[in-house]
Amino acid sequence: MTASSDTAGRQAAPPAPTPHYARIGGTPAIARIVDAFYRNMDTLAQAASIRALYPVDLRSSRDVLYKYLVGWLGGPALYVAERGPARLRQKHLPFAIGDAERDAWMLCMRRALEEQVPDPQLRGELLQALVRTANFLRNR
Repeated sequence: MTASSDTAGRQAAPPAPTPHYARIGGTPAIARIVDAFYRNMDTLAQAASIRALYPVDLRSSRDVLYKYLVGWLGGPALYVAERGPARLRQKHLPFAIGDAERDAWMLCMRRALEEQVPDPQLRGELLQALVRTANFLRNR
């Protein structure tokens, strides 16, 4: 990454990488979160509406979410390298996502984070960011 110039011609420092990836425990921890998320989706009655939007076989969905979260949390850009820019809203437009679907998705993720992220401050930071993203993806 190269530094950019500000209006006075000075070199601006590149943005600092997010510390979340290291704080969460890297790829092994993210894999556990993704596993817990999809386990919740498959077992919680409150998640039936969101589960219905996914294919029967969740392997591809697991892989996509895992790669996305690795990069989103500041690790290697696995998702972008394979699929290009996230464009989350555009990619989710074919799915009817309203408040109920957002809430069901967040329930699954909240429980996964509660189970897999022992640091309450980190868990809170992640939940705040995920709620903003989930709100942004609503299209109904």
